[in-house]
This record gives sequence, C-alpha cells and structure tokens, in this order.
Amino acid sequence: MAMTAGGTFAAVDLGASSGRVMAARVGPARLDLHEAHRFPNRAVSTAGTLHWDVLGLYAGILDGLRAAGRDLGRLDGIGIDSWAVDYGLLDADGALLGNPVHYRDARHETAVPAVHAAVGPEELYRISGLQHLPFNTVFQLAAARDTAQLVAARTLLLIPDLLAYWLTGAVGAEVTNASTTGLLDATTREWSRTVIDGLGLPRSLFPPLRRPGDRLGELRDDVLAEAGLTGPVPVTAVGSHDTASAVVGVPATTDRFAYISCGTWSLVGVELEKPVLTEESRAAGFTNELGVDGTVRYLHNVMGLWLLQECQRAWAAAGLVADLPDLLAGAAQVPAFTAVVDADDPRFLPPGNMPNRIAEACAATGQTPPQSQGETVRCILDSLALAYRRTVRRAAELSGRDVEVVHLVGGGARNTLLCQLTADATGLPVQAGPVEAAALGNTLVQARAGGVLSGGLPELRALLRNTQEVRTYAPEPGAEDAWAAAEARLP
Repeated sequence: MAMTAGGTFAAVDLGASSGRVMAARVGPARLDLHEAHRFPNRAVSTAGTLHWDVLGLYAGILDGLRAAGRDLGRLDGIGIDSWAVDYGLLDADGALLGNPVHYRDARHETAVPAVHAAVGPEELYRISGLQHLPFNTVFQLAAARDTAQLVAARTLLLIPDLLAYWLTGAVGAEVTNASTTGLLDATTREWSRTVIDGLGLPRSLFPPLRRPGDRLGELRDDVLAEAGLTGPVPVTAVGSHDTASAVVGVPATTDRFAYISCGTWSLVGVELEKPVLTEESRAAGFTNELGVDGTVRYLHNVMGLWLLQECQRAWAAAGLVADLPDLLAGAAQVPAFTAVVDADDPRFLPPGNMPNRIAEACAATGQTPPQSQGETVRCILDSLALAYRRTVRRAAELSGRDVEVVHLVGGGARNTLLCQLTADATGLPVQAGPVEAAALGNTLVQARAGGVLSGGLPELRALLRNTQEVRTYAPEPGAEDAWAAAEARLP
C-alpha cells in the first residue's frame, strides 16, 4: 500500500469504569491524540446477576464518533479495543440475546469443576496457555450451559466484536481478544476444536477469526447519519483486547523489556515470539495472550488499581476524602511496609468494602491492619509494587527473556509514588508513559493499515518515542534488602 501524507482516526477505548473516543492525527513524524468524548461504563445488577449496559456503551461510542468527526473534520478510520472475556450472544436474526454478563458476576466460578472434568487443567493450559481465572469465557459459557439464551444463540461476539458488528454489520472475532477466552489454541492461533467439542458447544457459535490490521467493513449508512459523518469510513481490526493495544503503545527500544499495563487490572509481563506452555508456567499463573504482529503477551494478571478504586468508592459513600491526589499525598507520609497484602488474593476480586477486606487480610497474616486512609493507600501501593517485583522476575525466569527496563503504561503512569516504588521493588529503571498507551496502539495499527505508516512494531514504537511524553524513575540504591524482607512477609 502506498504511503499517504497523514490521516485522522478515532480510537474507541473501553475500560471497566469508562469509555473514551480518542481523536488522532497521524503522519510519518506526527502522532497527536486527544480525548473527543468520555462516557461512563457502569455495571448493573438485575435479579442477582451483574451485567454490562452494552447499549449505553454503544450510544456513548456514537456520541464520541460525532465529537471526533467535528474535531478532525473527517474520519479516515475507526478501531475498537476493550476489556477481555465478556461476550454477547446473537440469535438467528442477528439480534442480541440480553445484556452481556459481567466478568465479576459470582456465577462463573461455579462452572470451573465441570470444565476441568471435560478438559483437565493441564490440557487446557497446553492448548490455550491461559492463566486460570474463574471468569475466563470458557467458564462463563459452561456456567450458562442449558440456559435459554445459550440454546437460542447462533453467534458469540466478544465486546469489541459486538460493537463493530453494530457499526458495520460484519461478523468476526479479533484474535488478540479471542485468545483470552480459553477456547483458542495459542500455538495454531485458531479456535480449539478440542476444547469446544469437549464442552459440547456448537462450533458454529464461534465466528471467523480476524487479525489486527484486517479491514472489517465500513460504517453503515444509518450509523453515518446518526454520527453526522460522511462516508466511507472504514472500521479496522486493532489489538481489540486493550492490553494488546497497550503493548503496541510501549515505547521500547529493544525486546529486553517488561511492561506493566496499569489500570483497573495490572497486566505484567514480557513480549515473546512464541508461547510458554510448560507445567511450571501454568503453576506460576502465567498466561499466553496473543499480540499484534504474531507476538505473544506472556503475562500475569495482578489485581491492579481496582484495590484503590474500590477503596475510593467506599470512602466517598461514607462521606470521607476520596480525592486521589490527597490520598497519595497522605500515603507518601506513611513509612514503607507498615502492612502489605498479596494483591492477587481472590478475596479482593468482588466489589464492595475494600478497606475492610484489606484490614482483614492484614490481620489474617498477623499484621496490624491499616489505621487510616493514608495507611490503607500505602499498603495497596507497596503491595502492588511487591506483586510487580515478583511477576517481572518470574516472567523473565520462565521465558528466558532478559529484562533491562520496565515500561509502565496506562493510567498508573500518573501515579508518581507507585512508579518510584516499582523501580525500587524491581531494581530496574521504570519508563512511565504514555498514559494513553491503549488508544495510541489502537491508532498506530489503524494508521499502518490505512497506509499512513509502515514497518513493524519497532518502527511504530519509534514514532511513540519521538512524540509522546515518558518519565524515567531510577531505583533507589540499597533498597533490595528492604523489599526482599517485605516480600518474605507475604504468604
């Protein structure tokens, strides 16, 4: 494809608490990005089941595309990335069969024994390479077995694929997000008949796979009219799992790096050429998710800033200070390692009263629970940094990848205390930023597919380094012994 002088793109980036449409202008030496529209993403509980308001998300996307069109004058492309594992079911007419169930709904883990009876955990890992998480799509589908919705379903679409279907009418499954389901073969990069047949699911439920950079179609005429856009506007498959896009947005200079995509979840790992499917890797809880350009995101899911976000919600509901800068300033005054917890403790997964659960976890390990908001926040940040330390070192050990620098991208890059603690804990320099790594990675894949950019990941990342702000945090000398002692306190 011939290179063009520049282009304008909308990156739809959906997170667990909000969605954004980011407007971008891209050229061979230019990458400008700004937020055109932000909208809430709220979980809704009905009759005891936690759902996503997917129609509300779609309405927010349309509003965002309208805003991006006004800002940019025209749109040369659209790409969508979101969180993983959740899905919508379509009937024979292509209509949605109910709101998608939220991955934090309690019903999913009830199906784990049934799945493992059909496909043992060791075999499941050899095929999919996924860290065991009780909300992976494979368990969600088993929990929905024999429901009227699943019986009536003809097509399963993951969240970004569902939204792209409404925009274009095209049906498919983008491979980076499909790799989080537990139903994809990590080696062949195709749907696993062994897993699908083993669970008694119809193969026809799973649509054709698409790769980042594939053109999905163009905005439908009714969408163009509603969004006030002039067509044609192509929709391109990007790394539709937001972490896949975020890793594209890592401004690395070599392959000797670890990344922390730090938001509600912290995805901590290294970028590889092939999956690591050993029993040791499975026992360590590492996952092999597929990335852009044939890469593998070898990582471990750490609970992430969810711990802090849930504390803020609880404090705000109680009428206490919940402003993040004030909380971080208070935490900075608290001595290190006053209390630490295992950030991956399953008790922290559900929503609700996180400060109490953190206090209970501290008490259970013989520590004095945090006595103030500042102590609770410091406990969270120290505990996250310990989890990053453990995970970066284990990822390097299991994969054989040398790590010389840690790239921390996403919203956590704004948290200067967490960035410094991460450098101290890992003993490695931390490059913090860009904050909007997922939207930038989304945009870069679109721009390359549209002929505005060329080259592989090294060339795309060179443009990031030349255009985006990154801050370096050096580890404090002599910190290793204190971090090792704190790590030893964890169960």
